Amino acid sequence: MRIVILGAGIGGQVVANELRRLLPGEHRVTVVERNVRHAFAPSFLWVMTGDRQPQQITRDVRELVRPGVEVLQGDIRAIDTANRRVEFDRESLAYDYLVIALGAELAPDAIPGLAAGAHTFYTLEGATRLRTALNDVTGGSVAVVVSALPYKCPGAPHEGAMLLADFFRRHGRGNTVSVHLFTPEPQPMPVAGPALGDAVKQMLDQRGVAFHPSHKLAAVRTETRELLFDGKRPVNYDLLVAIPPHHPPALAREAGLANESGWIAVDAQTLATKYEHVFAIGDVTTVPIPGRWKPDVPLMLPKAGVFAHAQARVVARRIAAEVKGTAPTDRFCGDGFCMLEAGEELAGVAFGDFFHEPSPDVRVKSVGRAWHLGKVLFERWWLSPWGVRRSILKSALGVGSRIYGVPVSL
Repeated sequence: MRIVILGAGIGGQVVANELRRLLPGEHRVTVVERNVRHAFAPSFLWVMTGDRQPQQITRDVRELVRPGVEVLQGDIRAIDTANRRVEFDRESLAYDYLVIALGAELAPDAIPGLAAGAHTFYTLEGATRLRTALNDVTGGSVAVVVSALPYKCPGAPHEGAMLLADFFRRHGRGNTVSVHLFTPEPQPMPVAGPALGDAVKQMLDQRGVAFHPSHKLAAVRTETRELLFDGKRPVNYDLLVAIPPHHPPALAREAGLANESGWIAVDAQTLATKYEHVFAIGDVTTVPIPGRWKPDVPLMLPKAGVFAHAQARVVARRIAAEVKGTAPTDRFCGDGFCMLEAGEELAGVAFGDFFHEPSPDVRVKSVGRAWHLGKVLFERWWLSPWGVRRSILKSALGVGSRIYGVPVSL
């Protein structure tokens, strides 16, 4: 058997490592990735503030996967589900099982003026450039703008705004620089319910971040440094930090995997697509959950690494069971959490059941240093070479332990 995994982000790495753990060596586990230099996205915000250097949060994917996982570098050109093959720039690859973990693509050109006028911390290169730009901001208004829905890492815009406010305070500019957060949503992370939204608004307010909900970005006038929102007055800015629009990979649509939204529709519990032996996990998917954002808009599972991680484990175990000739029983249960860095080495955390009826049941823990430390430790564990990572878990945590509520296998 050959299991092919498209993409080596969080979900791709987890499914590959779990499959290699569960299956005998005669079954091949192959990962195809365009860029084998993995960058740990949760740490981009720390690159923005200067608390990390890019080389501290990047690793070769081949260091992060188990021995026996084959990593091929290349651009994926097509997915042929009829013939069970993947075409990429080096060769054509046959598969028995396929796992699609291609993530979401950023599309700043989708909004007029955004690509030319905005910085971003949603890429490593963007966070690095933004860190340099912050040195030139001595006063005025910094606008953090969620430009379109959906977007990955739902807590990141709020974290980014709070860390920017903290950065300017630490550098003696807290009284001269104001930080504003604009979003088309009616509250922070509406999918998680009003209690979480109110808690996050309170965090933002306590750290001096002005929150502006229901602001849908239409265009950016770079020459006058103005933000144009639908049905709102233009807003001036001195520095623009944007969460760009997110688009699904064109490959998904071309392969007939995508629904009308362009994302891959999967079974919510098994992550199976409409094609036999083809699964999709993480940001490339669309998963409906109980409740509605608006009367005519159903809620969708947020695009976040914690869900990709959990989904990857489910898919790996289901594939391994089928390969071994047993009935798969693992199901994705919709549990998840969100870390919120608040500055001053403090963080909060929200966690809950996103499949809870009649709407997600998400609760908030108070802000504290322990949550920040937990994020630091998880970063160090994730970026450790596989052999070191395994030793850390054995000595410090033990088999079957959880990190941030996510079960970790050795």
